[in-house]
Amino acid sequence: MPVTPPSRRRVRRGLACGLTIAGVLVTTAGTSRAEPYAAPGPLPAITAGTLPARYAAEHRAIAAARGTARRVGDRARAAALDAFLRPGRRFLSFDPRGGGQAAETLGDLTTARRVAVLVPGADTTLGAFDARPGRPWATPGGGARALSAQADRDGSGRGLAVVAWLGYAAPRMLSGGVLTDVRAGQGAVELRRFLAALHRVNPAADVALLCHSYGSVVCGRAARGPGFAAGSRVSDVALYGSPGTTAWSAAAFGPARVWAGRGRTDWMEDVPHVRFLGVGLGRDPVSPAFGARSFAAGPGGHSDYLRPGSPSLRNLTAIATGHPIAVTPASRRH
Repeated sequence: MPVTPPSRRRVRRGLACGLTIAGVLVTTAGTSRAEPYAAPGPLPAITAGTLPARYAAEHRAIAAARGTARRVGDRARAAALDAFLRPGRRFLSFDPRGGGQAAETLGDLTTARRVAVLVPGADTTLGAFDARPGRPWATPGGGARALSAQADRDGSGRGLAVVAWLGYAAPRMLSGGVLTDVRAGQGAVELRRFLAALHRVNPAADVALLCHSYGSVVCGRAARGPGFAAGSRVSDVALYGSPGTTAWSAAAFGPARVWAGRGRTDWMEDVPHVRFLGVGLGRDPVSPAFGARSFAAGPGGHSDYLRPGSPSLRNLTAIATGHPIAVTPASRRH
């Protein structure tokens, strides 16, 4: 893997530090506008027997939220929810309030041998769930479809279900929230609950967590909670485009295989990997000291890991489908 010239790395590091400082200085003051969207109604617990009822109830909730979006003139949200309501799409959870939360399922959770759960990072909202012109793989929904399609192409997709999980309030990229694990701690609680629900649906399925950017912080916090690996059969955790996980080594993830990769043009390389008085997210997961298994991510940038045809997508698919021998390791340069 070619080494970035020192002068270019200095420029990139300066820009990254500038973004880090901006994250502290930029405020995200709320508005006085009342929340127009209704809170989710009561739903049956997620089990194998309740999945059809959950999918139907969330479809109705999405339709109701789309009606609200049209009524209040929220055209971007209405367009996003129009896409959610396309035939064949199934959502296990949905909350339209604020930036919004959702979990979409591809495949049959009840019969799956493996379940891949994609955990996205900062700036992910309902509007960005699967709508990014020209780069659909850079969204949770589009990335889940790219992963599923790659598994079908290479013949490993049989028995795989994929979940695009936006189950937490992701921080904004230019906010102080990305410099701490506060949002990640809240998301970790929800992620552990969701993994426990998947285990109820299919106790025999192994789970691979694919954790991008700030989503890797959510996964890191979830791993240190009760019953993470043993109670949910998490066999693999992939950390990519990660700013850190708040964990200092892969051992914090228990018996799961921990993988880490970074594209050659991902600016996350130049983010300071520190943690002091609750600020910063800790050791770089691709560093040898962290102890993760490396995977090649190719020349891509921060949003390119699930790009069709990329080495990172091929490797993440091998991780998701439980074929570690098929993963191409990265050349170490840290």
